[in-house]
Amino acid sequence: MTPLLRRSALRHFARHPWQGGLAVLGVALGVAVVVGVDLANASARRAFTLSTEAVVGRATHQVAGGPGGLPEETFRRLVLEAGVEAAAPVVEDWVTVERGTAMPGEPRRVLHLLGLDPLSEAPFRPYLRPGDAGFPLEAFLLRPGAAVLAAETAQELGLAPGDELRLLAAGRRREVELVGVLEPEDAAAGRALGDLLLVDVATAQELLGRVGRLDGIDLRLADGAPGAALLARLRRALPAGTELAPAASRAARTLEMTRAFRVNLTALSFLALVCGVFLIYNAITFSVVQRRSLLGTLRALGVTRGEVFALVLGEALLVGAAGSALGLAAGVALGQGLVRLVTQTINDLYFVLSVRELAVPPAVLAKGALLGMAATLLAALAPAHEATAAPPRAVLTRSSLEAAARRALPRATAAGGALLALGGLLLAVPGPLALSFAGLFGLIFGAALLAPAGTVLLMRLLRPLAGGVFGVLGRMAAGGVVAALSRTGVAVAALVVAVSVAVGVGTMIDSFRATVVRWLDASLGADLYVAAAGRPGTPLDPALAERAAALPGVARVDAIRRAEVLSARGPLRVLAVQVGAQGRGAFELRQGRRSEAWPEVAAGRAVLVSEPLAHRLDLRPGSRLRFSTAAGERDFAVAGVYADYATEQGMALLALPVYRRLWDDPFLSGLSLHLQPGADAAAVERALRRAAGADRPLAVTANRELKRRSLAVFDRTFRITAVLRLLAGLVAFVGVLSSLMALQLERARELGVLRAHGLTRGQLWRLVTAQTGLLGLAAGLLALPLGLALAAVMVHVVNRRSFGWTVRLDVAPEVFLQPLALAIGAALLAGLYPAWRMARTAPAEALREE
Repeated sequence: MTPLLRRSALRHFARHPWQGGLAVLGVALGVAVVVGVDLANASARRAFTLSTEAVVGRATHQVAGGPGGLPEETFRRLVLEAGVEAAAPVVEDWVTVERGTAMPGEPRRVLHLLGLDPLSEAPFRPYLRPGDAGFPLEAFLLRPGAAVLAAETAQELGLAPGDELRLLAAGRRREVELVGVLEPEDAAAGRALGDLLLVDVATAQELLGRVGRLDGIDLRLADGAPGAALLARLRRALPAGTELAPAASRAARTLEMTRAFRVNLTALSFLALVCGVFLIYNAITFSVVQRRSLLGTLRALGVTRGEVFALVLGEALLVGAAGSALGLAAGVALGQGLVRLVTQTINDLYFVLSVRELAVPPAVLAKGALLGMAATLLAALAPAHEATAAPPRAVLTRSSLEAAARRALPRATAAGGALLALGGLLLAVPGPLALSFAGLFGLIFGAALLAPAGTVLLMRLLRPLAGGVFGVLGRMAAGGVVAALSRTGVAVAALVVAVSVAVGVGTMIDSFRATVVRWLDASLGADLYVAAAGRPGTPLDPALAERAAALPGVARVDAIRRAEVLSARGPLRVLAVQVGAQGRGAFELRQGRRSEAWPEVAAGRAVLVSEPLAHRLDLRPGSRLRFSTAAGERDFAVAGVYADYATEQGMALLALPVYRRLWDDPFLSGLSLHLQPGADAAAVERALRRAAGADRPLAVTANRELKRRSLAVFDRTFRITAVLRLLAGLVAFVGVLSSLMALQLERARELGVLRAHGLTRGQLWRLVTAQTGLLGLAAGLLALPLGLALAAVMVHVVNRRSFGWTVRLDVAPEVFLQPLALAIGAALLAGLYPAWRMARTAPAEALREE
């Protein structure tokens, strides 16, 4: 590019700063959303990795047991019989702090209780240095209830060495004494230790009610043949119902739980970038259109096609660089807010996670910048080609652009139809989740390419209606939309994409919520639900079930136990139930016959599996599941598949007596109390708390309150989806504003002629408003079928392949008006400034160059 062309480009952008600003804003918003989501996901992964490394340390392998853990004898056998030199026993669980939260009213702090043998820890956890000032070994081993925290955590809880810390551990109120605080060597170690409460193994066993039991054994094995030989000896020495696996596999399995959630978030964030591409295309195209006369003159004076092409792409690179830089900064700020929403969802649905700061990996920033530049160049290719394809004489005439747009309309329509067909094919073919999203984006891009043809058809149909409402101005408005198709087609396409995404995602969320409400109504049939206070899954005293059944006013008590057991297909969650014939109605069978399935389950010959588990492991009635139990390997037939929306990992349901016999686990996870007619629920709750004892606090929840809390978790889960949907809509709104401004400014001379022939300012306002309203109406009408199609795809294909849930598509009546209201409202709002600017422009100024 010659210096003269560079000065020409800079002069143009200096004279039209809003144009370049909107293009930069489109890139920035798209990049910010993608980077913000990536940073939130990366921060959650990093926090999980750091906390896992703090717990696992330098262990290469771990021995784990079933729900009842491992007998202490297992540790002695590994050291004495198998000859393991580097081994350390571990007892762990999550405990809730009852006192010491930073601010009143905040959620109680949850800490990871880790019971260790400091004398065995030297090869595993370098942050443990027994004898240091922060880790007094004698007090840690000999003083009852001794505990150690990281210095920062102790400060947050307002604790110092010598203070007592009250906890809820395994459903009981307990106290520990802080005997030391660890001073990490670096910030990373500080973050890793932030939620760890370190105690001696014996102290942890007493706090958790697991005397004589271990949760795992950490091992450090050598590489090569010696390590393989030792591994073989270890497997022979381990009792039935245990697992020996690489230490990294546990973390990988846990993190895999959130994969579908993170992939869905990333795909949704790309929709904002898609909307930004339309905006960039609009701005670059308008820049070319504004200078068609100049470019034609330059071509006539000898400037080559390559130089003009380089001019347009050079301008696009500047826009992309500026927008990407701004988007990266905005993405970091956005990530600060999104990471809290991501963390909350992970805590609600998957596992306890504390993200203390936003991680900003350079790779995420590089990816965001690359996407911003690539999207800008992709959007600029068509305008650059247009600037060079036509001969100089054609470039000098405005009508040639619209003629080219009309000639390209059949090709764009055909391409849109082909993309729709390809997207439908990808969605119909069974395959991975990425294939589903590829099909979804094929539908979106195909609909965008069909939008110009749909706009032309709708304007022809709406022209009589517009004439009836606005008179001649209405017919002029409808004709103007078609006459400026190169401009209006892109505006409508951008608005169609944004509105259809809003409608599709909103309908998907509403359908999912309605399905969950129906499931809760069917499955929550008891009057009171009882669990141990603290974290969900905290074990409940099994004797409480008998005491509850004996209380006045209680008609029936159903008991459940949730646990994670070992199987040939990896760790599986199980739901052990003790319910009568009446309680079985809470489990809706989607596959299998109720009359045949439940007797098999009660006899211990079969299990029921939830839909997500059946989807994940490809199970159906007649399949087999093998579990590793304390009594050895045990096969179960799959008798049926039931509906469950509590977890995407899925569960296997079996009878509680069978579970207790095979895994030697007497504890419960919850009770469901069915009261006699007229019984006082409050009196039953008070009696139940007295029966449990003051040191075993209970969480007793009424039916209606449990439904409310469950739906509150659901709404929190989709809050981040609503934020991303709003940001995508903002990108599209800016794109429509850019299109309308470009359209009205292009028509400045035309409107000046109309003003010179007597068109008043009020009539000009009505003309511009009618045109923007028609654009919004066209976008809304086109967005409705696309939005419903996107909702159907997300409900029946993406959701099914992501999580395995069956969701019924519920389309509320207001959905048919929502896209029209959104599109027309956005178009009218975006048209206010162009209309105001045109009304203020004097006819003489508009006609100055005529």
